[in-house]
Amino acid sequence: MIAPSSAHAYMPTVPRSRAKLLVVDDQAINIQTIYEIFQNEYEVYMAISGEQALKFCETTQPDLILLDVVMPGMNGHEVCKQLKSDSLTTNIPVIFITARDSTADESECLNEGAVDFITKPVNPAVLRARVRTHLTLKFQSDALRAMALVDGLTGVANRRHFDEMLDKEWRRCVRAGHAISLLMIDVDFFKPYNDHYGHQAGDDCLAAIGLLLKSCFSRPHDLVARYGGEEYACLLPETALEGAINKATEVKAAVDALEIPHEFSDASRFVTISVGVATISPARGDSPHQLVAMADKLLFSAKRAGRAQIHSGYPDETLVP
Repeated sequence: MIAPSSAHAYMPTVPRSRAKLLVVDDQAINIQTIYEIFQNEYEVYMAISGEQALKFCETTQPDLILLDVVMPGMNGHEVCKQLKSDSLTTNIPVIFITARDSTADESECLNEGAVDFITKPVNPAVLRARVRTHLTLKFQSDALRAMALVDGLTGVANRRHFDEMLDKEWRRCVRAGHAISLLMIDVDFFKPYNDHYGHQAGDDCLAAIGLLLKSCFSRPHDLVARYGGEEYACLLPETALEGAINKATEVKAAVDALEIPHEFSDASRFVTISVGVATISPARGDSPHQLVAMADKLLFSAKRAGRAQIHSGYPDETLVP
């Protein structure tokens, strides 16, 4: 597979100046033609088989796919069906580009989930216009989905987004053989805080902590989410236990530094957090719920031990820094 040297490892699903196109065709001349049409506008990636295209999409989701129908091995119809059946790729628009031009062929492609059907030889102006239109629609859909995945109070991801990303990153780490870590964070003695300072102060406290947590995680694949109530979940793909503990220590110190007064806490004069840190190197057949259950157990251990501390571990063991 050929890819430009300026490829990005990950980009959020919002409009950008150079979107990613994946061209799938077994004929080099067709790939070259499309590359020349779009090279100055977009990042253009290329695959010469359906199998290559699916493998590429496992790690790098393009913004739009230009897909040939007739290819040796896996044809375009099979590729499209697999893309649309996978939650990782189902929202990627597919435009079929093919020498077939019958109404039946077009109907078949559209019924499989493609957004458009263009016949060869392509008209560059028409192809540019169709790609631009479908990218615009895709980015608008992404923006609407993103709005539905944000917690309204804190501005971090909501529980639904966390569940989706946990599943996605878990599968990615299984394929790559990487560890994945999770921080479960609870604001200590939050009910007394709410009861004595009022719900507006409680909301302000949660929003401040959410904003702080978001600022502590800068890698594209990391995710900070409000898990429920006064609890946050921080997902750290490709992160071993030591790195996750370091991040938990940084986060706890940052919350302490906020010095939000809390005279009704048994742990400090200020608002503090307890953290459970779990790490798993997932294998096929494992469930991401194992990671959540581990982190929950470790968080409970930290709270039972007096709060304002970090407990961490691998499966079947607990380490207390």
